[in-house]
Amino acid sequence: MAGHNKWSKIKHRKAVVDKRRGKIWTKISKALIVAAKNGGPDPDANLALRYAIDEARYANMPRETIERAIKKGAGGGDTANYESIRYEGYAPGGVAVIVDALTDNRTRTITDVRNAFNNAGGNVGATGCVAYMFQPRGQILIAAKGLSEERAMELAIEAGALDVQPPDDPADDEAAWTILTEVSAFNAVKERLEKAGLSITSAELTMIPENNVAVSGEQAKQVIELVEALEDLDDVQKVYTNADISDADVA
Repeated sequence: MAGHNKWSKIKHRKAVVDKRRGKIWTKISKALIVAAKNGGPDPDANLALRYAIDEARYANMPRETIERAIKKGAGGGDTANYESIRYEGYAPGGVAVIVDALTDNRTRTITDVRNAFNNAGGNVGATGCVAYMFQPRGQILIAAKGLSEERAMELAIEAGALDVQPPDDPADDEAAWTILTEVSAFNAVKERLEKAGLSITSAELTMIPENNVAVSGEQAKQVIELVEALEDLDDVQKVYTNADISDADVA
């Protein structure tokens, strides 16, 4: 499949650092609050909340923290009026970038996002300038340790997966198979893989590039710095890019 999403695996490897900083829990808490506020506290009747709960679970977020955020949103404990906004732009090397944010202050958020792009040598573009290069997908990462290629492929196909991508380095302790699904089939595929006893390390809705853009050296450094600067912004929930960066440049 075009658009092998290597960047998602880079982010997965650095996720441990993000969790240690607590940044990802803060973002997930906001998503839980907004989802519960807009659609109620029942994940069976609120798909956005179910997705947020799953993401919290895979990020090892404590149950009481999850429940507290849901109660805060559903019970009116949070009075901020958050809205979802998507920004698009270009990083150095012609790399496409999509930024999804939850904000109660559009002026603050676009200023912060624009500064991050400018500081890294990129620029914010008009709505739709890069979104056409991506497809919405469900993405499930399965721990590769002890899982053969034959079994990974068999279970993923039986579960209804759209595509299966092998780990870049099967010997890596954090190596993972990437299972891609249609958005509509995401939950069903995830539940079938869980019932099959596979170890899911991450499951989320994401944007997968149709094709990647290879960057190296200084441009790779600028792209990584841009993504990290955007992810560090409190209002930013997700960052997607079609950058193809080697392990050496990541290191």
